[in-house]
Amino acid sequence: MKTVQNVKNSLKFKAQEKEGVLTIRVGVRKYAVPVKARMLSGQDYLFLSFPASSELYKVSAKELAPLDKETDAADAYEALNPGKRRGRRRGGGVEMPTELAEALKNLPAGYKLGYTVDGAPKLVRTRRRSKE
Repeated sequence: MKTVQNVKNSLKFKAQEKEGVLTIRVGVRKYAVPVKARMLSGQDYLFLSFPASSELYKVSAKELAPLDKETDAADAYEALNPGKRRGRRRGGGVEMPTELAEALKNLPAGYKLGYTVDGAPKLVRTRRRSKE
């Protein structure tokens, strides 16, 4: 019996290296990632092997350029690092016209404004929930 790891190890150097196999979409543009990948495909299976690496690329002039090790990447970190979201974001306050506010104040206690099937406004009793 061959394990998946054994098969991957044996196929790794039998596959030909190809460039431009991997593409990504940033916004509306599509970029070819400059990574060499080894690929074999058959009827039901596909073998992909990428060198174990992580790279930081700069998007410029329709191309991806890898950043050198000595390059200052503070701007890239600020742009890519997801910030911590605390709590929920509250929308801006909605301003109610004064005429509407005055009309709603005149509703009797225990009632709310509802609409009929025709769209005409009517008073509706507020639902009273039983306290358990």
